[in-house]
Amino acid sequence: MSFQQLDPPLPVQVLDRGAGYAFAVIDHGQEHDLIWVTALNETGEIWCAPDPRVRLQANWTRGRAKPPAVAATRDGACVVPEMPLTAAPL
Repeated sequence: MSFQQLDPPLPVQVLDRGAGYAFAVIDHGQEHDLIWVTALNETGEIWCAPDPRVRLQANWTRGRAKPPAVAATRDGACVVPEMPLTAAPL
């Protein structure tokens, strides 16, 4: 397992949780998703979100549009299956 602090933090969107900044990544190895340690803007909560639930936020300057999964969940057009937001115990 490795823990990597991100400097600077990355602006991300955690599906079904909201926008925030990922300030660390936990890697449990090749059989697991990366875990993004993220502070949410709206609530101040810190979540450990698995890789499939994390998207980079839109950035007009870099030419990055809003991720389709984020737009779909916000607009109610798509329901993302509920997944645990922390790594499951072995």
